[in-house]
Amino acid sequence: MTAATPATSSRAGFLPDIASTREYFGAWAKLSVLQYFVAEAAVIGAWAGPEPYSRRTGFISDLGAIHCGIHEDRNVCSPLHVLMNASFVVQGLGMLLGALLLSSALLCIAARPGVRIPVAPARRSPWFAAVGAKVLTFVAGTGTIIVGVVPEDAGFFGVHLAGALMFFIGGALALLLLGALWLRQSPLGWFILACGATSFVALGLGGVTGMDVPEPGTLERFMGYPVTIGLATVGLVIGQRVRQELKARKAAARGAYSEKNSR
Repeated sequence: MTAATPATSSRAGFLPDIASTREYFGAWAKLSVLQYFVAEAAVIGAWAGPEPYSRRTGFISDLGAIHCGIHEDRNVCSPLHVLMNASFVVQGLGMLLGALLLSSALLCIAARPGVRIPVAPARRSPWFAAVGAKVLTFVAGTGTIIVGVVPEDAGFFGVHLAGALMFFIGGALALLLLGALWLRQSPLGWFILACGATSFVALGLGGVTGMDVPEPGTLERFMGYPVTIGLATVGLVIGQRVRQELKARKAAARGAYSEKNSR
């Protein structure tokens, strides 16, 4: 049998390696963003302000405020602000690692084993979408790290706000790209797309109203929660598929070894 010519290889496309430990760690890095919800619940439970903290009216950043007192027009006091800010940083690091470790190739095919990626110039839109999602996730991760490192009352509110916008905008757009890319590749493609759309619409409403709404905490959580949940879903899909492929290859290797020894 002769080797495939370059033209034949180009038509066949590129076959990514699904059974990769690097990709598996990248998937777990994305899943790790869910720790945010545990940390938030603990910090809310320790709230010491004059009024109980409400997710409906309280801003997320108030949980990371380092001083007790009036911030803008709100009376805030969060004894576990260190935990909240550490959670922001850990969440951001998980997003950064996910963006760095998960390859564009796996994102293109939603980690489906045996699927080739077309390499013809006219069919490279999945590559661009996957690369764009990686870049936007990196931006969002950097933003939430900034939010944790520079709390709202640290004297640099503009920097804090910029970090929050990086998280909201970058995260929403990354999910919109991945959701559209995965619509026919995963049953959860619609869910990921819906997470991105929900966050993006809420962000638009926040921008139009200046967050001057009866329940600003609810609106802000519609901006942020879908990003965290959507990115964790991406990690779940890839992690499960990579794990299945790793197990299948190990089983095949054991079978080949047993057959060899039985001869």
